[in-house]
Amino acid sequence: MIERYSRPQMKGVWSDENKFAKWLEVEIAVCEAWAELGVIPRVAVPKIKLARVNIKRMEEILRETHHDMTAFLGSVSESLGEESRFVHLGLTSSDVIDTALSLQLVETAELLNQDIKELISVLAEKAIKYKYTAMIGRTHGIHAEPISFGLKMALWIEEMKRNKLRLTEAKKAIAVGKISGAVGTYATLSPEVEDKACSKLGLAPAPVSSQVLQRDRHAQFITTLAIISSSLEKFAFEIRGLQRTETREVEEPFGAGQTGSSAMPHKRNPELCERICGLSRLVRGYALTSMENISLWHERDISHSSTERIILPDSCLVLDYSLALFTSVMKGLQTYPRRMKQNIELTKGLVFSQRIMLALIDKGQSRQKAYELVQRNAMKAWKGNKNFLSLLKADPEVTAILPQAELEPLFDYQYYLRYIDVIFARLGLTEAQWKKKPIMTEPDELAPRKI
Repeated sequence: MIERYSRPQMKGVWSDENKFAKWLEVEIAVCEAWAELGVIPRVAVPKIKLARVNIKRMEEILRETHHDMTAFLGSVSESLGEESRFVHLGLTSSDVIDTALSLQLVETAELLNQDIKELISVLAEKAIKYKYTAMIGRTHGIHAEPISFGLKMALWIEEMKRNKLRLTEAKKAIAVGKISGAVGTYATLSPEVEDKACSKLGLAPAPVSSQVLQRDRHAQFITTLAIISSSLEKFAFEIRGLQRTETREVEEPFGAGQTGSSAMPHKRNPELCERICGLSRLVRGYALTSMENISLWHERDISHSSTERIILPDSCLVLDYSLALFTSVMKGLQTYPRRMKQNIELTKGLVFSQRIMLALIDKGQSRQKAYELVQRNAMKAWKGNKNFLSLLKADPEVTAILPQAELEPLFDYQYYLRYIDVIFARLGLTEAQWKKKPIMTEPDELAPRKI
């Protein structure tokens, strides 16, 4: 099911063809190492490099042996002559399987890194475009104070940058090979073989191993994918909230001819973002399984193997798909600045309550008394759906401290956006760097204005 939605490159990484090609790559690297050490004839290496895996033949052997490595080796041997005796010399299955798996995970990390870079670029475009587009900030789901839509995007960019760093660390943790024999003692080969083979594969040799690479490495990789996926869920969840009919400040793309409901033709549902949220739950579940896999009996058991055949490819395929899907959502995101302004004004000026309180304190009023004066008028505005500024002007206790002429200038959205440029500069979100400019074509909708 997941593969249906995944992109060709990621599907290729986790295909049987690529997996067995990686197994063969490891086997050949080890043969080259043996040849350099004089254990097998150098003339055998060019012939071994001609070896091929016949997957159909491998499946036939597997039905008899019930062991994928012996089936693989049987297929490879049939493509060679007497040189086949040098293949898998001194190795155990996990030397090949785990080292090849590391190659697949490194390949996966590189693709996911490109996905993240693309998403960051799209988010940067939106952040700069809507840098000064005022909208209401919400805490507990309740109107708080104005922010800008661009600032919300900037927050997501910085989170994705952290995710990119996490992925780099996870890639480093998994970019290791293990060619140490049955229980990690090198009894049938040597650390020098491991060093040479891993070097040829672009991996670092694990400093120490048992029969397998230790699964904390794989757990770090998948938990990193789960964190990235959870970030996508957070972003998608926010879009879902902002798309609610009562809010409708943004909408995910909705194509001509698309339907949102079989029963209600008017429906425009955030189904893409809902899909991302659902898939994130799946990846977090895989992360839990990866941590369960850390604990194995003694030098190795096989309890991790069955789960990894599912959780490793699926978590990579799911995240690749989710990143591509969310990037597509952001590219086509419908944004409604006029609606954002209308929503800021729903509470008729209550968003300025803190600024009024601070102004009273600045005039010498105690914080407790200033809070009481502002809250008293704020509650009247809430209950009576009245204009907050009008109520303050009519309150003699307030105007005795803040004359009407000083009250009105406090009701200005620009106050809340005056450090936007500083924040963007701190994040490296400059117009020159990204070759984008904020929208300035509809100042009546987008520029911070007084009520």
